Amino acid sequence: MTKPRRIVRTTVVGPDGHSTLVEFDLAESPLAWLHSRRGKDGADLFGDDAFAAGERLRRDFTLGALEARTTMNWSSFASGSERRRGAGGTDFSDGVMAARARVSAAVQAVGPELGGILVDVCCFLKGLPEVERERGWPARSGKLLLAAALGALARHYGYGTPSGAARRALRHWGAPDYRPKP
Repeated sequence: MTKPRRIVRTTVVGPDGHSTLVEFDLAESPLAWLHSRRGKDGADLFGDDAFAAGERLRRDFTLGALEARTTMNWSSFASGSERRRGAGGTDFSDGVMAARARVSAAVQAVGPELGGILVDVCCFLKGLPEVERERGWPARSGKLLLAAALGALARHYGYGTPSGAARRALRHWGAPDYRPKP
């Protein structure tokens, strides 16, 4: 029995201020399912910025062809263009390499403690009960860790701040009227 498709359309505003219409299937993504739920207090488990950051990580993960392959990739035999070679003789375009670099930078930015749950839930589409069971965590502790990881990821991408102002906020340790002497 297949799950019914529930396509949701939403507008996501990026750190550059441009908005994009994004479609996703709630039945496919555990992150989308969690985003559609409320906590006991009636508040969102995590905000729209955190959800957008998780979906951006998932998009880059997919574009970077980082999911495990179970079949033969015949596209390398048909391409005649110059591409980078990966493990097993697979060709990679510049777009794929850029997506892989973005995923790597994002996971490094949130740290190894939180990067694992992001990759499991956002990229490999594992549910929180499965992640908690695999890692030996107490039940329902994954929600807290996922919310913290998504918050760190949203800050990395610059979501929730006008034009990434949080990244530029600290420039020096001087007083507000401090000016260097020539």
